[in-house]
Amino acid sequence: MSDLVHLHAVIHGRVQGVYYRAFTARVAKSLSLKGYVKNMARSGDVEVDAEGERAKLEEILDQLKAGPPDAMVETIDTRWSEYTGQYTNFDVRY
Repeated sequence: MSDLVHLHAVIHGRVQGVYYRAFTARVAKSLSLKGYVKNMARSGDVEVDAEGERAKLEEILDQLKAGPPDAMVETIDTRWSEYTGQYTNFDVRY
């Protein structure tokens, strides 16, 4: 279980109003990741907090860089930390 980790990412760019949260949730669930995705109202960014196997989290990061068709990702700030086991599924938060 040593490859289980926690990832916090903030995605900057045109990522709201382009189905970015739905895209992220679909990818996360397909990778069996746990956590959430939500819009950050003040900044217009999207926040992802996820846990799972490091390789799968790196895979979702690659997908987040591209995003859905109408998104335009500029940068992604990431922070890795220890796995907590705090999530039971992956949700879209509002």
